[in-house]
Amino acid sequence: MTLQARAIGTPLDRFDGPAKVTGTARYAFEQPVESPAYVYPLQSTIAAGRIVGVRTDEAEAVPGVLAVLTYRNATRVASSDDPEIALLQTDEVTFRGQLVGAVVAETSEVARHAAALVRFEYLPVPHDVELRFDHPQRYAPEVVNGGFATDSERGDPEAALAGAAVRHEAVYTTPRYHHNPIEPHSTTALWADDRLTLHVGSQGVHRLRTSVAELFGLAEERVRVMSPHVGGAFGSKLHAHADVSLAVLAAMAVPGRPVKLALTRQQMFSQVGYRTPSIQRVRLGADDSGRLVAVTHESVQVTARNKEFAEQTVTPTRVMYAASNRRTTHRMVRLDVSTPTIMRAPGKTPGMYALESAMDEMAIACGRDPVEFRIINEPAVDPELDRPFSSRNLVACLEEGARRFGWAGRDPAPRSRREAGWLIGTGVAASMYPVYRLPGSVATIRLGPDGRYAVLIGAADLGTGTWTSLTQIAADALAVPVDRIDLRIGDTDLPSAMAAGGSSGMTSWGSTVVEAARQLTRRLADEYGGTVPASGLEVTVEMPENPEMARLSMYAFGAQFAEVRVHEETGEIRVPRLLGVFAAGRIINPKTGRSQLLGGMTMGLSMALHEQAVIDPRFGHVVNHDLAEYHIATNADVGSVEVHLLPEDDPYVNPMGSKGIGELGIVGTAAAIANAAHHATGVRVRDLPVSLDHFLDGAVPSGR
Repeated sequence: MTLQARAIGTPLDRFDGPAKVTGTARYAFEQPVESPAYVYPLQSTIAAGRIVGVRTDEAEAVPGVLAVLTYRNATRVASSDDPEIALLQTDEVTFRGQLVGAVVAETSEVARHAAALVRFEYLPVPHDVELRFDHPQRYAPEVVNGGFATDSERGDPEAALAGAAVRHEAVYTTPRYHHNPIEPHSTTALWADDRLTLHVGSQGVHRLRTSVAELFGLAEERVRVMSPHVGGAFGSKLHAHADVSLAVLAAMAVPGRPVKLALTRQQMFSQVGYRTPSIQRVRLGADDSGRLVAVTHESVQVTARNKEFAEQTVTPTRVMYAASNRRTTHRMVRLDVSTPTIMRAPGKTPGMYALESAMDEMAIACGRDPVEFRIINEPAVDPELDRPFSSRNLVACLEEGARRFGWAGRDPAPRSRREAGWLIGTGVAASMYPVYRLPGSVATIRLGPDGRYAVLIGAADLGTGTWTSLTQIAADALAVPVDRIDLRIGDTDLPSAMAAGGSSGMTSWGSTVVEAARQLTRRLADEYGGTVPASGLEVTVEMPENPEMARLSMYAFGAQFAEVRVHEETGEIRVPRLLGVFAAGRIINPKTGRSQLLGGMTMGLSMALHEQAVIDPRFGHVVNHDLAEYHIATNADVGSVEVHLLPEDDPYVNPMGSKGIGELGIVGTAAAIANAAHHATGVRVRDLPVSLDHFLDGAVPSGR
């Protein structure tokens, strides 16, 4: 069943917009509950070791304190399979800032004051928090995030590199990046009558319920999780983190009374995950015509000592360009740090920074224009799987982007443009993101005698427009106006839904809703002759299979163009113009879709120029753990950002013909900016972020 567009393709305003701007949309911490207590976390001050003493008497004596939790008195959990969330069970400390206790009090002020009175004595052991490419303890994980193979190899890349007419080899690094959504991680929890009720900002309420139920040994029907609105997430609210566990432990310490916990901005830097730093070595070989004959891409990155998270950093290199000889590898180093996690376009964002920077350098070495070089290395089929793409319009994105950006006539020589003391350069990079379709979604549609449709599915809206886009999909599937759809999402009392991750939400939820609509429409016609029965009509269906995914490779693609200005005397860098052209199937809502891509490009600019967590190796913590010192892009840093969408007909991906776009926009942006900076100055920056010190006296042109 392929949908005929009615609501799909219309740039509707977000239905939840008025509630957001008037403050009536309630987030997790704002839920109205009776007589809430407040939780303030206690954190370790060593990076590795054990707690050998605890004094809580002063804190417990403070008026208004209801409980002080440590490993000595906290509820025992039923499962320790996930060490990140199995809190307060032992005296072991595995990273600086680990949650080692909590104060529960009548007010947040009392809780915070009493927390300062709890005394811990530690027995520290030597720790290691520094990543090196040649770290002696690096290892190969069994698989990497998403189930991808750790390594891949085709042909004989070493022989092909040795015989290549042109070779390039370089190391590229990306630092540790932290999630900073507008809504800090927050939980309102109630343990009463052997039932647990949670209000949590979550990317997947059913996934979170499963994690919490397993942790505490509860039947899932005894746990309810609600999350109708989420104030940003970017991957940090996909998995259960320690703050939710702590809120549940606190609720169990004061049964019958709701408790509220909201992490401070500083606490988020150690509690909710981050993108692992990476050190990546890329080697490229080409023949005399500029066609690649060999590609190798190695990445070394961080995971926690007690829990593995292996980001799929080199996977884009397996599918981007044609080369018959290739190798990709992931290696991990266990350090005394908190657990990394998914962050917008995991793997693709840092991996494509390295690959697309290397492609720019190789284009120059081959004497080719960077746009032309990518086009001549376009593969006819998926280089990894030897199967066709459902659609692949990267070349069209590059050509249309070059036209719109004014690429023609560009002088390729670095430092060839100056204006009032500023060196001006332009750069390009490709973007890509897979089309994922994750299992586990169920949808119910109820048709009432009044002709209104209730669409029920436990989906999530992270501020991305799900309330609106999923309504548009349902309206078209049922062939009715959007105002006859009543959508309900974000509650485990609704049918199960896969979490919002991997830009797969609309593909997975939408396919399920379309199938439910198809079955309801058929039943209405076949069983009731098109007349709605007095009791109404209801169907519940699981997401159908898509057999095309077994024979076709499915991706969205884009091309990013950047203009960069670097001041000759100060090294100050500015990005007055970004332009992206994307081919992402049918766009459900062009207004919210454009916003997603614009936001991704802005986040990529922030990655390129500002973001960098600095670890103090002596103590193992992030020094710049707030938004005063962990710099992110603001309006003043963003000039013109253009988003253009190419029409793309791909009937194989799902009934809507759509592809995910939440992550596509960030991929490639940082490389385009770094490539433009090289064109402006002749200085090749391979270590993000690109900062003014790279361009001051002593900087080496075309090197690190």
